Amino acid sequence: MQLANKSHYLYKFAKIRENKEEIYKNSPNENKIDVLKLAQPGPQYTFLNTSADIAFYGGAAGGGKSYALLLEHLKNFHNPAFRSVIFRRNSTQVRNPGGLWHESMAIYKSYNGHPREAFLEWKFPAGSTIKFAHLEHEKSIYDWQGSQIPFIGFDELTHFSETQFTYMLSRNRSTSGIKPYVRATCNPDVNSWVRQWLEWYIGEDGYAIPEKSGVIRWFIRKDGTMHWADTKQELLESFGKTELPKSFTFISAKVTDNKILMEKDPDYISNLKALSRVERERLLDANWNVKVTAGCYFQQGWFEVVDVIQGGYTQIVRYWDRASTKPNEDNTDPDWTRGVKLYKYSNGTFLVADVRSIRDTPLAVEQLVKNTASQDGRSVVVYGEQDPGSAGVSDVGNFARMLMGYIVKIARPTKDKETRARPCSAQCEVGNIKVLRGAWNKEFFDELENFPLGKHDDIVDAFSGAFNALCETVSILDAYR
Repeated sequence: MQLANKSHYLYKFAKIRENKEEIYKNSPNENKIDVLKLAQPGPQYTFLNTSADIAFYGGAAGGGKSYALLLEHLKNFHNPAFRSVIFRRNSTQVRNPGGLWHESMAIYKSYNGHPREAFLEWKFPAGSTIKFAHLEHEKSIYDWQGSQIPFIGFDELTHFSETQFTYMLSRNRSTSGIKPYVRATCNPDVNSWVRQWLEWYIGEDGYAIPEKSGVIRWFIRKDGTMHWADTKQELLESFGKTELPKSFTFISAKVTDNKILMEKDPDYISNLKALSRVERERLLDANWNVKVTAGCYFQQGWFEVVDVIQGGYTQIVRYWDRASTKPNEDNTDPDWTRGVKLYKYSNGTFLVADVRSIRDTPLAVEQLVKNTASQDGRSVVVYGEQDPGSAGVSDVGNFARMLMGYIVKIARPTKDKETRARPCSAQCEVGNIKVLRGAWNKEFFDELENFPLGKHDDIVDAFSGAFNALCETVSILDAYR
């Protein structure tokens, strides 16, 4: 009896849904809006107007990419059977200030959308919904088995794997009367699989070819290999009618295309110009070929070498990146212990005044740290780093105790070495960091110029750590005196 009731209910639900879809297909809807009127002229308009099954949009920061993704749902929000999902790699990115959920509040409430923040979902009066979700792990794709999603969006596609993207294409199905489609935004990343998809649209210099932006091409994916053609017919002739080609396009955009952002926040482009060279070429200039090489982060020619320490400084720190292995037969070139002394001035400039180095036993390292603190004086703040795990906790405790009487702070790095070096690199490039002449200069410059490809990066870690400490952008565990 229960089974019969359930079957009857499912049949009745299916008929109701079928009727709704038929009403939508055959009746004009007063709630339908012209989304193109909400788009900015240029790339954003082209992105929202393309007929391609799959469209990638972007190439630089600030191009109005996320906003365009959010507008996509409004094309069909009056359709009761329409469902949209926009993915970020993790849920934190969805909820971040300025992220998808925050931006959606400013758009969807104007169209009587009802937010369900606990589920990161909006529901509209006609019955359509849009959900923001994540694919944090490779296996997260299987949470969507059996799903039918007419519109799928990816915000910052280079954060996802190609496997995640292609699997979700299989979920891009529709019974809503709307042809299923996929939209994705992206910033340049030469190492990403996305770069390979865009090969036809990118010139040898790494920049998008303007004449090709928005041009529709066709592809089929067979046995993991992409086959491209200028027309659908070419693929059908080559592979037969059993294959189903999909249309694809790429629309390139830069921050200068976002006139609204340029008017509301004219300093944004200055922030992009202040990035390290690699990040600047990616996020401002939209270069899809730029990659990290020796000299990308630091070059000796960026530094002025001075003979005296000028007055007017406001803070001094000594930052230690410690190791405790002496060269031996099994390890002839171990890591160094490096201690970088950095001055900060009221005019926003900095001075590297000293680098202390040693490769020796833990006792010898400890002695160097204590002697250096004595020579620096009690006005210099001494930083140490905590390594992961319980051993790291014990080590920083010993570090603080041996420097009793000095101001000691413990930093816990939470980002990779290159990310930590970027703010320092940007200031070096514009000449805001000087170096005091000394016997250690050559070793200092050699290691900086070889970063991140050189074998050792201990000076870079200590240098960027000192800089980030003075800029108060490091995670501090505790302070001791």
